[in-house]
Amino acid sequence: MIRKMGYHWHLRQVMAERGMFATTDLVPLLAERGVHLSREQVFRMVTQAPQRMSMDTLAALCDILDCQVQDLIEITVVHQQLRKTGTAAPTNAAPEIRRTSIRRPEGL
Repeated sequence: MIRKMGYHWHLRQVMAERGMFATTDLVPLLAERGVHLSREQVFRMVTQAPQRMSMDTLAALCDILDCQVQDLIEITVVHQQLRKTGTAAPTNAAPEIRRTSIRRPEGL
């Protein structure tokens, strides 16, 4: 069974709940905690779900916003597959029997 996992990034929503509406407000607050990001980097982090983030940045965000990691990141199942290819065969069905022929390359 294959489970593809995803996540929802709620930083903008958590900021709004705390009365923070400008992404630039985070720049000096992060810097106070040793996380030095440009205004553009902070804007992308707030407006788009990040693919990678340092633990220092995540910890600083939780401290600034007085929240927990699960408030910022919601883990979800994107889709679930039973098999990598094709459709799942019924579990009580007999396996399909196929004849195999071996062909030797010419000249051998």
